[in-house]
Amino acid sequence: MSDFKYALNSSTIRPVPLLEKIRIAGEAGYAGIELWHDDIEAHLTQGGRLHDIVVALDERGLRVPTTIHMKGWFESAGDEHTANMDACKWKMEQAEAVGAAYIIAGPPRETADRALGAKNYRELLEIGHEIGIKPAMEFLGFVEDINSIEDALEIITHAEHPDGTIVLDPFHIFRGGGSMESIAQLTPTQIAICHFNDAPAQPAREQLADRDRVYPGEGSVDLQRLITLLKQIGYDSWLSLELFNEELWQQDPLEVARTGLDKMRAVAEA
Repeated sequence: MSDFKYALNSSTIRPVPLLEKIRIAGEAGYAGIELWHDDIEAHLTQGGRLHDIVVALDERGLRVPTTIHMKGWFESAGDEHTANMDACKWKMEQAEAVGAAYIIAGPPRETADRALGAKNYRELLEIGHEIGIKPAMEFLGFVEDINSIEDALEIITHAEHPDGTIVLDPFHIFRGGGSMESIAQLTPTQIAICHFNDAPAQPAREQLADRDRVYPGEGSVDLQRLITLLKQIGYDSWLSLELFNEELWQQDPLEVARTGLDKMRAVAEA
């Protein structure tokens, strides 16, 4: 039996409509699916309802570990901040309505005011607490500042809120140049989810973009070490296949989902 639960991040099969993504995740054998708010909004714009999503999830027995994502909140102030928080609240309400446990909060792309970011993250957490959803701080390897485990951990620590968590992602750890060993600093309850993927040997690390992600085990990241570190700290929750590979988007989405699950298991259960 696996030490982990497996989810499909719906970006992996991005061109497919939302309800079809849910069907594919269930048919491929996943226990969960991460949903993007862009997909949710497209479904609503086309006349769909949030209830449709809940029904589709229930029919497939799928859980929603996270929804993705909130942006613009980190360094906003004044009227802009009020508008951004209103937008974040709306997404949090959507996330709660579809049964998500967490909603991912992304960092700015430029140099960050970390004190303000921690303050605003705490505000997100307080709003989320009222709604019943937990915003999770994400670091991104290709942004200028918040690009490592340590950076995200600093934000949640300074936010001083018990619901603070971060998102792990081997691609972003590698791309940002941080140390995977920093996982040892975390407790399981500080990890909302661990995205799962790999990074190719080429192009050079500093030039890697999301589209370059490959299936777990097909790249140069030491995923076995990541799994070992997760087990050592007692993390036994979600691993979620998150790819943005345009070649895979052209392939049969069910086969992509099945292959990805097999490759995750091959690494995580080795």
